[in-house]
Order: sequence, then C-alpha cells, then structure tokens
Amino acid sequence: MSAVLKEASMHEPDVLFRVVNRVAIVTLNRPAALNALSHEMVRELAALVERCRTDSEIVAVVLRGAGAKGFCAGGDVRALFGMRQRNERNWQQFFIDEYRLDYALHTFPKPVVALLDGITMGGGMGLGQAARLRIVTERTKIAMPETRIGFLPDVGATRFLSMMPAEIELYVGLTGVTLSGAEALRFQLADLCVPSEWLDTFEERLLRIATADVAADELLRALRTVFEPPCNIVPHAGLGAFTQLILRHFDRRSGVERIVATLRHDLEREHSREVRQWLQATYEALTSHSPTMLYVTRDALLRGRQMTLAECFRMELGIVTRAIEEGDFSEGVRAHLVDKDRKPRWAPATLAEVRPERVRHFLSSPWRAQAHPLADLGEEQALA
Repeated sequence: MSAVLKEASMHEPDVLFRVVNRVAIVTLNRPAALNALSHEMVRELAALVERCRTDSEIVAVVLRGAGAKGFCAGGDVRALFGMRQRNERNWQQFFIDEYRLDYALHTFPKPVVALLDGITMGGGMGLGQAARLRIVTERTKIAMPETRIGFLPDVGATRFLSMMPAEIELYVGLTGVTLSGAEALRFQLADLCVPSEWLDTFEERLLRIATADVAADELLRALRTVFEPPCNIVPHAGLGAFTQLILRHFDRRSGVERIVATLRHDLEREHSREVRQWLQATYEALTSHSPTMLYVTRDALLRGRQMTLAECFRMELGIVTRAIEEGDFSEGVRAHLVDKDRKPRWAPATLAEVRPERVRHFLSSPWRAQAHPLADLGEEQALA
C-alpha cells in the first residue's frame, strides 16, 4: 500500500453513509478489526438510523460490513475489559446505547436489509437480526459465543433466538456453535442465502427498482429481487444432520447438568465418526464455558420466549451488569482474549457448584422498574 493510500485509510471514518436510489447504505468500516463496534460507532449508527427514520427521501436502509472477512464480529470486548479493570463505570453506557440502537432497528418503520457476509457474531447479530431481510452467503459464520467468556448472548438474543424451536435455541445459545449461512437459513436466522459475489454488484441492481411512492411491503419485495439471484442454489446445511440429536439432548425441561450428563452417557456408546465428533464438541463446550453463565443463559433464553423485545433488552442489561461487576466476564476475557492461556478460572468452577440462588440473583434486575436505564423502551409502541 502506498504512503498516500495508507494515510487516507487511517483517516477514513468507521461508519460510511451514502444514498443510492433513495436507499441508505450504511457500512461498518473497521475491516482490520472485523468491523467490531466501538462506542463511537454505536453512537454514529444511532444518529444515522434516526436520520433515515425522519428523512422522507430515504425509503430503506442496507447495513453492510467493509472487507471480505466479516459483517461485524461484535462489540469491542477488549475495550470493555480495560474499562472494567480501571474501575470505570461508563462501560455500562455502551450497552445502554447499543441496546437502544438495536431496538430502534427492530422497530424501524422502513425496510432494513442486512448483508451478513462473513463473520457475524455478538453485536453484529444484534444489528443483523433486527433487519427485515437478512442475507447470508457461503462465507457467513454466525454465532453467539458469549458463554465462552463468561457472558450472556445479549443484544436481543433472548428474543431473536426464540424464533427457533427451544431445543435449537438452547443448543445455539449455550454452546456458542458457529453456523454457516445455509445453517442460519435452516434455523430461521436468515431469509436468503446467496453467493457472496452476487452482493458485489447489488448497487447496480438497486438503481433499477422503483422506490418512489411504493408501499413498504412492495418495496421489500423489490429489494428481495435485488439480493436474490435467479436460479439460486442454497448450499447444504451440514448441521441439519444433527437436528434429532439436538432435540434429544437439549430438552427444554433439562437443566444444564442434565444436558451434560446425557451427552456424556451418549459418548459411551458406538457412533459414526461424524456423530461422535458432534457429541464431543458439544460436551467440551458445555464443560469449558462459564458454569454460572450457562445456567443463567439457559433460564434467560427460556424466559425470553414469553417476553416482549423491550422486556428482553431490560433483562439482558441487568444480567450483563451482574456478569461484568460480579461474574466471570473479566476472567473469561483475560483467558481467551488478553493472556490467551485458554484456562479461565471460573467461580464457581463446576456446574455442580452453581447454586440456584446465584442464578436467581443474576436474573433479578439491579434496578427498580422505573429506575431501569431502559425503562422507556417500548413506550412509543404502547402509546401508538
């Protein structure tokens, strides 16, 4: 890279905005960091979303990530870890602002399209799952891997994962398994799976659709034609072969210890190589992730199935606050992202040591209802 180009790239904004045929194209522009969200990016995105909502000349929004590797790898966890280590309190404002942004996208009155090409995890899922049209490709890698670092699948995951059967939701949320684009489509976390190269020229096709004086549903159908190629062939969803195993082991009536016990018992039997690999990988995930957050996540996911989106965000903020202030988050980030020794010292260390009252404590809100930082979320819908 020439010195001139390098200098230009250093000063390029982290969020890019342009309008094509009345459709706003918002690009997360930190490709070197897999477009991970900083607090400043969250604020900038929130301002752009509000601008698009109120501008009558903008009829839809497309969210995309810069570079070929990912849409968005999530929030900047290392930065949050550093703030916590310095005993700074403003880490919480990041989550408050992020959840408000996600909620604004979920309730956006105009069509939103998300191009989930490449790595899409954590905070990236919070943005992407809010879209009306979620596009994945053969390069897509979707996951909510938070329990691995002593955290909770948040950003609305306790609601959007409930689009799947409870057993699949528990499997995805507890293990943090990475899903391909085809698997995301199969498990209702995507609406279209297309070849990645088809997305390279979507702006040309966008110019050819009618966007003036068009009803929202009709516009959404037109946008789908922009992103769905003719004779589209969806790749094989490999995880589909294990659906019956997932349904059997991740029974919603089973606690985490029971799930682990059934996996251990099944590993003692004869299986094909593929089934044994799946059992082993699943067992190892559930015996290496934070015991406390596995229990808390299980209960939060099941509770979220009965909650509104706003209620889920409020619940998640409370759990996140507990996890960072008094849980395993700092140790998980230290072990996996800072020191990288991959040997977190969870407290407590085993599933058997996690007391029910500790789980209830994490699920209880740190605030009275009216004092909750997200207390007003959803009020505009209630008044409409």
